[in-house]
Amino acid sequence: MAAHKISIIIPAYNEKNTIRAVIKRLINADFGIDKEIIVVNDGSTDGTQDILKEITEKEVIVAHHKVNLGKGAAIRTALKHISGDIIIIQDADLEYPPEQCKDLIRPILDGQADVIYGSRFLGIHRVFMVWHYFGNKLVTFLANILYNTTLTDVEVGYKIFTRQALEGIIIRSNRFDFETEFTAKIFKKRLRVVEAPIIYYGRGYSEGKKITWKDAFPAIWALIKYRFVD
Repeated sequence: MAAHKISIIIPAYNEKNTIRAVIKRLINADFGIDKEIIVVNDGSTDGTQDILKEITEKEVIVAHHKVNLGKGAAIRTALKHISGDIIIIQDADLEYPPEQCKDLIRPILDGQADVIYGSRFLGIHRVFMVWHYFGNKLVTFLANILYNTTLTDVEVGYKIFTRQALEGIIIRSNRFDFETEFTAKIFKKRLRVVEAPIIYYGRGYSEGKKITWKDAFPAIWALIKYRFVD
């Protein structure tokens, strides 16, 4: 793929301790082509908004939600601002080191994929939170059954895709069920999806992790619903 620009989306909710570092590390990362960074402050109340006001780099676009609407809603807002050929979703919490993006996009640049999922279970990852592990495995198993695929990590935050892959896809989910809605719709579209190992330094709840076991229910519902409807 002859890509001309990468658009990196960062949904951010109460990430004052990491947001500046994530943006700086992405700015410094060498992708070999132009990049833009779209940060959506999703109604943060911890000072994240004040930090973003200090960001002046020309390649960074900042949008704000007045209240917290959720990850899916933040991604929808960001998509209105993109101008790149390749889109990367980068979480704001440094669970995923930003520098690995430049290697993850290789299958798209080589013309071998339309969508790339990072997989925490194929790469280096922090070993903890067994109930998150089993919950993710349940959701991933259901996705594989419903969509005839072999993913290992459907709930991973690292999703990379071409702009063309989004054509005809409308994202309706507001919160973490974005992950499974996106999965359902790209497989229904029969796009070329590959997985790549990633480095993952997961956080605990005391460190700011936000997703909980309750988020498994809307995720499962999205997988089932979008198997049969748009």
